[in-house]
Amino acid sequence: MNAGIHIALVGNPNSGKSSLFNALTGMHQKVGNFPGVTVDKKTGQMQLAGQPTTLIDLPGTYSFYPKREDEWVAYKVLMGVDEEVKTDLILLIADASNLKRNLLFCSQIIDLKIPVVLALTMNDLAAKKGIKIDIAGLQEDLGIPVVAIDARKNKGLSELKFALTNIIQTTRSKNQASFIDNKKLAPTAIEAFKKLYPTHSDYAALHYLMHHETFPLDKEMQQEIQQIEIDNDFNHTKTQAQEILERYSHISEIMKTRVTTPDPTANKKRSEKLDSIFLHRVGGYAILLSVLFVLFQSVFWMAKFPMDGIEWIFTHLTTYLNTVLPSVWWEDLLVNGLVAGIGGIVVFVPQIMILFGLITLLEDTGYMARISFLSDKLMRKAGLNGKSVMPMISGFACAVPAIMSARNIENKKERLLTIMVTPFMSCSARLPVYTILISLVIDDRMYFGFLSLQGLVMMGLYLMGIVMALLASTVLKWFINIKEKSYFILELPVYRAPRWKNIGTTMVQKASIFVRDAGKVIIVISILLWFLSSYGPSAPMQKINENYAAQKLVISNNKTLKQIEKQYNSEKLENSYAGILGKKLEPLIAPMGFDWKIGIALVTSFAAREVFVGTMATLYSVEESDNSSLREKLKAAVRPDGTPVYSLAAALSLMIFYVLAMQCMSTLAVVKRETQSWKWPTVQFFMMTGMAYLMSWAVYVIAK
Repeated sequence: MNAGIHIALVGNPNSGKSSLFNALTGMHQKVGNFPGVTVDKKTGQMQLAGQPTTLIDLPGTYSFYPKREDEWVAYKVLMGVDEEVKTDLILLIADASNLKRNLLFCSQIIDLKIPVVLALTMNDLAAKKGIKIDIAGLQEDLGIPVVAIDARKNKGLSELKFALTNIIQTTRSKNQASFIDNKKLAPTAIEAFKKLYPTHSDYAALHYLMHHETFPLDKEMQQEIQQIEIDNDFNHTKTQAQEILERYSHISEIMKTRVTTPDPTANKKRSEKLDSIFLHRVGGYAILLSVLFVLFQSVFWMAKFPMDGIEWIFTHLTTYLNTVLPSVWWEDLLVNGLVAGIGGIVVFVPQIMILFGLITLLEDTGYMARISFLSDKLMRKAGLNGKSVMPMISGFACAVPAIMSARNIENKKERLLTIMVTPFMSCSARLPVYTILISLVIDDRMYFGFLSLQGLVMMGLYLMGIVMALLASTVLKWFINIKEKSYFILELPVYRAPRWKNIGTTMVQKASIFVRDAGKVIIVISILLWFLSSYGPSAPMQKINENYAAQKLVISNNKTLKQIEKQYNSEKLENSYAGILGKKLEPLIAPMGFDWKIGIALVTSFAAREVFVGTMATLYSVEESDNSSLREKLKAAVRPDGTPVYSLAAALSLMIFYVLAMQCMSTLAVVKRETQSWKWPTVQFFMMTGMAYLMSWAVYVIAK
């Protein structure tokens, strides 16, 4: 690590940690990953005591008993066993409006005997609730500096920096008083451990006994600690339960003397009344479906105009570049490769931002916990749990951030199952494919005056993705050999007004992560597909070029010239490497009712499913004078024997294929990143593609 002071910024989730990090470090920030895991690592630079200081923003955690991957990261850093991230002191954030829960984590850090400063946030919210905190008294009881701050308004930051500077200069080696008597929790085991490793505190010794298997210790030390456990009959569960009870008993005493609170029953009664509606056995599920329907519709409705605006910008940018740049190979690469690839990434940013903004809104209000509670029973039957529902819902917009959001699932098996089945959710990229195929073969018929047949088919495709995800999870749970027990312990928070700034920050962060992580892969694939579609074996491509040049010499009519150019581009594509691949694929995909042109679209849409429509527009190059739409061109397409390419059977088969197939390179890349292995994306690809092939073939045979 770099020289200077290293401060770990820790606290419960949603306690104002990110706001303080931004206020202290400003623009001097860096985002990466903690070594060996997929957890974001934020570091920032500041000056304290005349020395360069690195502030490390650790993931939010509630206690020293981690469940999620990000909590394990924070835990190992605080325990001093992270091999790369070391800290000199701790800056602990606590929500003043919910102090009792935050003090549990604080008391555990105190007992590690690490220098620590406590910063109280949400003081304005606490004041609104009528909560008054005796900061001087609290500081005396805890034995550590306590400072009230408001990072958003830069209040208390100078006092906080003074406290940090003071502890650096004067008390770095000072022994802090213990919050509870940790040694009496397991006296003989702790004593035996400290005979071997006397520099550790009693509480650190306790956690070495509990979690040494997860620490990067040498074999001899692992065996010694294991033997201490056996010799002293050390009971993890009993010790943990006793510790938590003693800590909360002491915290309750502090709260009585140092914190004045109004009667809490008013908020509880309001939440209980709302829960009687939102968690009702029947009405609760009806409300849940309504909320999800509004969420799902809003992602498309609210994103339409910004997405149209982005497409307009890139369309005009492409036109401009085609006008001012010379017609050479690098211009084609720039326009049809890089610009098209970047446009394909950026166009999804509004949906990503809106989706996560709405999800954060549900989290802030407290309703997200109710969604998890209501869906847990159904999810468990498929090997998942209630926390799997939101990543799966997120998959309706894009599987990439949806899979990333599965990080908050503590159980490794349930998290892996969620990652494996989330791509079955019909993302927005499938929508253009569904729309054009439905309009080709499904009549625009209405039932009861308001139910559209085309709309019902569309809804059926989305429901099919959900059903197949649950079925796939039910089967996969028997093959994933992770024996970790699953507990679904959920705290139902009181309902509250959303924090709009927090929602805005989350939207920007998620968009940034999406562009950074998925964008790199999509750009590479776009360039590769440009090359495969633009080049082919030299002999046939040279012949096509010569024929085109000869035809241009004898043509003076611009209209006819455009027709020849369209034909030329179509022939080039057919004889390109992508076209050859389509011809090679045709025998494989013919049983599903697909021709070689659809085969090319299946390949090109592997980068982005909506590319299917653009590929079809290029392949079906016809005379421009007929002013026919793409739908009409596809409807008129026939095979060599005169039968329609897009019959009802073939179109239904193609829709089913796009519902089930893993047609997304960026999703596979993210699955690899999240699982740290190529095993699971490989299994996912062959599982989904195999299911898509079999189901499409069955539908084609039955419908034909």
